[in-house]
Formats: sequence, structure tokens, C-alpha cells
Amino acid sequence: MPKYWLISDRNNGGTGTGRNLTSLTYFVSDGTGPLNDIASWEKVTPTRFRTLLVAAADAFPELPNADNENQSHVTFLVHGFNNSFTDAIAFYRNLCEKLYSGRDSLGLCILYDWPSLGSVAGYLPDREQARQCADDFAGVLSDLYDWLLKKQKDAVTASLAAIEGRATNTTPCKAKVSVIAHSMGNYLLQKALHAAWTRKNQPQLASLINQFLMVAADVDNDLFDARAADNDDGNAISNLTYRITALYSGRDAVLGASAGLKHFGARRLGRSGLAHRPPRVDSPPATDNVWDVDCSSFFPANTGFNISGLGAVDIHGAYFVHKGTLALMRQILRGVDRRVLETAGVTTG
Repeated sequence: MPKYWLISDRNNGGTGTGRNLTSLTYFVSDGTGPLNDIASWEKVTPTRFRTLLVAAADAFPELPNADNENQSHVTFLVHGFNNSFTDAIAFYRNLCEKLYSGRDSLGLCILYDWPSLGSVAGYLPDREQARQCADDFAGVLSDLYDWLLKKQKDAVTASLAAIEGRATNTTPCKAKVSVIAHSMGNYLLQKALHAAWTRKNQPQLASLINQFLMVAADVDNDLFDARAADNDDGNAISNLTYRITALYSGRDAVLGASAGLKHFGARRLGRSGLAHRPPRVDSPPATDNVWDVDCSSFFPANTGFNISGLGAVDIHGAYFVHKGTLALMRQILRGVDRRVLETAGVTTG
């Protein structure tokens, strides 16, 4: 069974800085070779990738409803701006080691690698790349939506069969679907989810994603407010997701620069948190499933601090290497209630 999973939107065999105009490419790896060498990955067809993924999810333990928080995850990880193939792989492997390996593994993680230019000077072109790649990733989300609807029907059939004492070949899904997006990767997800929602005739409160972690999100902080510029995107995200959590810090200097480049009339969600808590709505469905956490207290006073073994790390990327924020991310992904997390002190450093 594969240990690492990669969906690539890059050209040049999966390592380039441009979008693959032909199609997405799919790779798996057992981890025996260096992941930053594309030759260590096995390229597979989309059908083979899906077959392997279904088999991996079916191997997860089947837990009773009361043990919901320990249910395994299939998580999509989307990196942000200024990430080359090598950067994206290092980012992915670090998170897999922290949350998706060993006895306390949350399940499995799939990297969606989009062609960020890997250059600070490429900020605005990267944003356009993210917008174009969103349509490609929307296809993945649409296929996943169809699969989850099927598994929901299977779960109903299996439950009725159990009540009636008869056998059935259908089995409920054993995995939660979650998404972790960093920085501009959230903009890509914002557009991809809206496209997928539109393709599926805008279903209301259909949980495609169980937990969506928006980490240092480079999107408008009024995204989920009624009549905001991107509120249609916000509606799509809140309708397709059970719970959305934005992790932010006012000390994120990278997003301060991002806001200066845009001047769109809105602050960055990953720097300022939600514009309103809860977001303003005109009519149902309400957005009580959207909340944010100020993570500034987790980080030392200086923004360029050192993390053991990793050297200097700025706050924009520190969420993925700091023990406190990683522990918070784990509990959020497990689905622990937000008030329980706040009461237990997990949301502060």
C-alpha cells in the first residue's frame, strides 16, 4: 500500500513551474527513495490512483459512532505561494511525519502540488496560476463528491440491513475527508470549491469535507460575509464543509506584504482573522460552522525564530513546525468541539 500520495498540476513531468495543460498527473510512493526526486515516485493512471486510495481507506478501522473523533482521515494538503516542487515535497513530508505517521497517525495525506513559480517576484503571476489550477482541482473534488454520495447510500443500506438482521455487501465509508490549505493555497481551494459546488447544482449543507483548516489564509477576511465580494465562494465552502477553522496571526509579516499588493478593500484572513464573528448572513444557511483562532501566543516574540532542527522559520510557515499549533491542528481535525478546545486551553500558547 502506498505511503505517500501526490496529485500534480505541474508540467515537466511533475516538477516544472508551469501548469500541465494536458491533465493532472498522479503518483504514489512507498517512501523507499528520496521524495524530492520524481523518479522515486510511481506514476499511475487516475483510475489506478482511485483504486489504491479506496483500498487504503477500506483498510482503516471501522469505529462505532461514539468513537467518531478517532476515525481516520483522507486529507488533501495544498501548499501556498512561492513553493517549487522541492519545497512542496519538503512541506508535505514534514506534515506527514508530524500528523500522518506512527501510532497516532490521523490516516493518510495527499499532496495537491500546483505550479507556484517558486519566486518572491512571482506573487501576482502565482495568484493567476492558482486561479487556473482551481478548475483542475475542482474535477478531483467533484469526483470525490460523487463517491461520498454513493458511500452515504451504502451506509444507509448497511444500517437498515443490520436492523433487519440480513446480510449486505455494502459498507459505510471508514474515513473522514479533510483539507489543509496554506497561504495562497486557500485561494485555490476557495475557487475550486465554488466550481465543484456549481457543477453539482449548489447542494445545501452536503458535507464533502469534514474539517477544512485554513492556515495563514491569503484570502479576504470577509469571505463568508453576506454581500462580500467573494461571498458566493464563501457560500460554497460553508455548504460543502462541516467545519471551517482559520488559523491566523496579526504578526504574519508575509501576509502584511500580500495585503499591500492587493488593495482589494479587505484584510487577509490569515493576518486579521474573520471580519465578523460569526460571519454576517442574510438568510439560512447560517455560517456557525466557521470560526477562527488567533495563534500569535504560540510563537516567540521575534518573528524570525528558530525551531529545533529546522533553522529560522517565519510565522507564516511556523504553524507546521511548532508543537503547540500542530497539537491544535490535530485536535481540530479530530473534530473536537471548539468550546472544549478553548476551555482546555489548546487554542492558546
